[in-house]
Amino acid sequence: MAAAQRRGRRIMMSPAEVDAFLTEQRTCRVATVSPDGAPHVSALWFAWDGTSLWLYSITRSRRWSELRRDPRIAVVVDAGEEYGDLRGVELSGNAVFVGEAPRTGTPCPELDEPERLFARKNFGLGSMPHDGRHGWLRLTPEAVVSWDFRKLAER
Repeated sequence: MAAAQRRGRRIMMSPAEVDAFLTEQRTCRVATVSPDGAPHVSALWFAWDGTSLWLYSITRSRRWSELRRDPRIAVVVDAGEEYGDLRGVELSGNAVFVGEAPRTGTPCPELDEPERLFARKNFGLGSMPHDGRHGWLRLTPEAVVSWDFRKLAER
């Protein structure tokens, strides 16, 4: 269960709004911790299953090796161009590696739904293509913070 948001309640999204937002957005920014403690941020496509954020990462990436060493992760998904249209969600917790790495398509029931969602959302396909270079990370958030500046105009 994610920790309750304590600040910005006036502009925070409801759980249904967070779910809809994460379902429709495509790109997130992933923050990991480098060996020297410095943050490292990179962009990825993702899928949201209503409970967890699923990231399909290159297994030879800096992000992958940093998460192998330290699974702490923060992810931001945001949208909007003008100040009054800004909205987003930050999710944080620990990354979990799921399935074979790199992924070649060996059956893994836990990946059936994330791969279906990811393939449809990002490739317009009914099943996931595997290139033998990527692997799955699951973030079931311990904390979720959201904002929707469009709510400021409602008051």
